[in-house]
Amino acid sequence: MTPPSGSSPDASRPAPSADALRATRQVAAQRWRIAILLTIGMVLVYFGFIALVAFAPARLGALLTDGLSIGIVLGACVIVAAWLLTYVYVRWANTVYDPALAALRDQHTGGRR
Repeated sequence: MTPPSGSSPDASRPAPSADALRATRQVAAQRWRIAILLTIGMVLVYFGFIALVAFAPARLGALLTDGLSIGIVLGACVIVAAWLLTYVYVRWANTVYDPALAALRDQHTGGRR
């Protein structure tokens, strides 16, 4: 449900300053950069593995030890890579993104919540 035109729930709040908008856009751009980098990393790892499965199945089938092939190890590495990239994002979000958003929120609201 949208509020009637001319009024909004935030009508009593002052409009954000140009500096606040610029800072918000910088934080959003920073988040997009990290998201794109991590996505590219995961796509490379995943499709690299899939390309190996498609174009070098004999190499992936080579045994490292009895019952353990290179393909199984690389498949596990794909899963570990996904965990690591998720960890990198969560760590970055907790140490950079969330504090930046909190600072922007405090700057905009004057510390009120």
